[in-house]
Amino acid sequence: MIVRRFYKRVMSENLIASPLGFNGPLPPARFNMARYCLAESARRWPDKVALIVVSDANAPLDQAERWTYGALDDAVRRVAAGLIAEGFKPGERLMIRMPNTSDYALLFFGAIAAGIVPLPSSSQLTEAEATFLLNDSAASAVAIAGGMGVNVGDARVIDESMMARLKAHAPLADYADTLADDPAFLVYTSGTSGSPKGVLHAQRSAWGRRPMYQGWYGIGPDDTVLHAGAFNWTYTLGVGLTDPWANGATTVLYNGEKDVQVWPVLLERTGATLFAAVPTLYRQILKYCDLTKHDLSALRHGLTAGEALSATLLDHWHAATGKQLFEALGMSECSTYISTAPDMEIRVGSPGRSQPGRSVAALPLDGGDVPVAQGEIGLLAVHRSDPGLMLGYWRRPEEDAEVFRGDWFIGGDLASFDADGYLWYHGRADDVMNAMGYRVSPQEVEAALSLHPSVGEVAVTELKVREDVSVIAAFVVLKEGATKDVAALQAFAAANLAAYKCPREFVFVGTLPRTPNGKVKRRALQR
Repeated sequence: MIVRRFYKRVMSENLIASPLGFNGPLPPARFNMARYCLAESARRWPDKVALIVVSDANAPLDQAERWTYGALDDAVRRVAAGLIAEGFKPGERLMIRMPNTSDYALLFFGAIAAGIVPLPSSSQLTEAEATFLLNDSAASAVAIAGGMGVNVGDARVIDESMMARLKAHAPLADYADTLADDPAFLVYTSGTSGSPKGVLHAQRSAWGRRPMYQGWYGIGPDDTVLHAGAFNWTYTLGVGLTDPWANGATTVLYNGEKDVQVWPVLLERTGATLFAAVPTLYRQILKYCDLTKHDLSALRHGLTAGEALSATLLDHWHAATGKQLFEALGMSECSTYISTAPDMEIRVGSPGRSQPGRSVAALPLDGGDVPVAQGEIGLLAVHRSDPGLMLGYWRRPEEDAEVFRGDWFIGGDLASFDADGYLWYHGRADDVMNAMGYRVSPQEVEAALSLHPSVGEVAVTELKVREDVSVIAAFVVLKEGATKDVAALQAFAAANLAAYKCPREFVFVGTLPRTPNGKVKRRALQR
């Protein structure tokens, strides 16, 4: 794989990359992501609380599940040893289909500690969607919680009883002696092909997150980080677990009933200093919660990613709390690489500048690998020497070839840079949508809806309903004789798609706008 060969060359020469390349410190040649996150913090602060899992925001906080760094390090190595004892081999894929519990985190990091490759998946996926991931990844096992369907086929099942055995095993003496470029974990993201594709990350991906520490968070060991996301999302795995633990901070995760009212309660009761969420949640908190009833004095600032941060939301949050929101832009293939840090000027409408050490540019739309001039719109690209960049797409070499141009990885976003290096986002070059921070392929949603007996044709796109709010909308051409039944289409979508992929609006049209060669013009539908 081209990415791996280039990165190994840089590491073997023990060089800091050239100006057109990652120019921060590179990870050691031998590097294990789980060891990096836990071993040093466990040595320095064995009795410090590393993780708090809250199931009931109104119950006394001392009743919440707590893990010290010492206990967490021990448990992760126990799970790693248990997996090896059960016959799992380094490099095998292990799918996780569980809710936000500590077992999810233990299994994710325990697999990495053993050199096994975990595949975190969303609990919102339907059985068919989960089965696709299991089959496409060729995972040898799947960890399943009750009520979460998947056609396991020949894969082994890790149920509650096996999980108990793993945690009871004698701990592994040390973390797996992996190379920085060895596979660590696999995540799936929507793409323009219409079906999810696997993004394979290396052990070095945790090291590749170091530019975020001060380039976005301003994080240190005294921080308590409250994250509002689910474990399957790289935003949560990174910002909610990997980075706080690598810095000796405390992380708080909530897995109780969904209720926007819990977030200010948790912020106050945990004394969270950093809060990470998508803009939509901040907007809901402002709309449905009375923040004057809560003491948010411990909170330094909020972190936001996954969706664009509007000027209106930024102003309203600051007015209501006196706190700032710092935005970041990223992707599943590299996590965040553009951000605004606490010591930077916030420029409304821009997510910030390239994080320290990273090499980011805008490349010509019509080809070539020479960055465009200041102020010119181009395809946003990250240099392939960045240690946070993926190894490649899982078993899709043709897509690897499409996204690399010379020494640059192109993610499909359109952007320009101003004289001070601030990025200005100009949308997607492809049709991929953004729903609550998740990338959603319109082709995937269209393929599911087209199976409904009343649908003749369908096109799916984002539709702006307010200045700072967009929803997924389906434009439907009915078959002859079919009736307009939005409720039936909504129910069909819910049965075949994860909730975040389901259209929020259905619009019935006579025809779909097309180009001369017959391709649907989705942007023409975005009224």
